[in-house]
Amino acid sequence: MWKTSFAVLALVLVLGGCSSKKDSATDSTSTTGAGGVGSGIDRGAVGPGTQADLVANVGDRVFFELDRSDITQEGRATLGRQAEWLKKYSNVSITIEGHADERGTREYNLALGERRATAVKNYLVANGIPSSRIQTVSFGKERPAVLGSDEASWAQNRRGVTVVGGPSS
Repeated sequence: MWKTSFAVLALVLVLGGCSSKKDSATDSTSTTGAGGVGSGIDRGAVGPGTQADLVANVGDRVFFELDRSDITQEGRATLGRQAEWLKKYSNVSITIEGHADERGTREYNLALGERRATAVKNYLVANGIPSSRIQTVSFGKERPAVLGSDEASWAQNRRGVTVVGGPSS
């Protein structure tokens, strides 16, 4: 009896493994981590006005100095390109994610991430993008782009990320 039960279980496992084919049409994550389950936006498509288009042709992030929320010269250049892109795709709404590195308390980094997201939003608004098209969210240190406890990692985590639609999940 146990041999029959074992054989049935083995067959179910084998068949279950065969039917787990990934449907690439429903995979909405991109290499930038900007996908989102339930977002309704295919962030992997490289069509005009998509997250992939923004990343590939404009840049989706700006970086900040330690404990700072002011936009650097390099950041201004990226945000200038983003503003032009957003003018071209006037139906696109965005969310600006504010991030911090792992140092400091959770509360401090959430506040710093919010200041960074707000600085990015304010720059885009000053460059002609209606504030009604821009939301902000702070993730503080909770979503590092790079793992590591060194300056190179921390520098990549001190960022503002522009996400087409809503925040990444």
